[in-house]
Amino acid sequence: MNTEALFESLIDGILETGYGVVDSFLAPNEVVALRNRLQKRQAAGQFREAGIGRAADQSGQAAVEKAIRGDEILWLDVATVTPEESAFLERIDQFIGYVNRTCYLGLRDSELHYARYPAGTFYKRHLDRFRSDSRRRLSVVCYLNDNWQPTDGGQLAVYLPQPDGSEQTTLIEPVGGRLVCFDSGLLEHEVLPASRDRLSITGWLRTD
Repeated sequence: MNTEALFESLIDGILETGYGVVDSFLAPNEVVALRNRLQKRQAAGQFREAGIGRAADQSGQAAVEKAIRGDEILWLDVATVTPEESAFLERIDQFIGYVNRTCYLGLRDSELHYARYPAGTFYKRHLDRFRSDSRRRLSVVCYLNDNWQPTDGGQLAVYLPQPDGSEQTTLIEPVGGRLVCFDSGLLEHEVLPASRDRLSITGWLRTD
């Protein structure tokens, strides 16, 4: 599947079900390169415990609440990215351009970070968009895991409102190379505990 077909598949999924999933957003060699870079940065002490609330973005340090989320993160800074990280950011920029041409969302930039969930950690059910800041329009999660099995856990649970007022829960496996995209202001979701480290690049595509 070519790049634009991948992008179109994501958009179709969002329109039809509330979220889009593609399994080959990253090729296997790209997954390996980014996973190795994540692990090197983590070993070098560059990660920090993730916080919650408005200050949890790049602009500040938020309170750490391990009863709510237990991941460790590192923001991707265009000034310090490596070639494999730059290639990933460029692909996200291509997706932004495609969405703007086809859906007229007015996306301006991305805000992305590595996320490492140590075994047993989680992120309780939440919505990505802040009440006081509506810039986050689309959420993206791209997985960097190696040979992930259903028994490893760590699924992304998404909660889909139904027309009759009920709710449907869908579990998405964090398979390496897979990208998930959904509306940041509409889809509540959570990260379930895993039996081993769960790795991804996660973030938001933003408007003004």
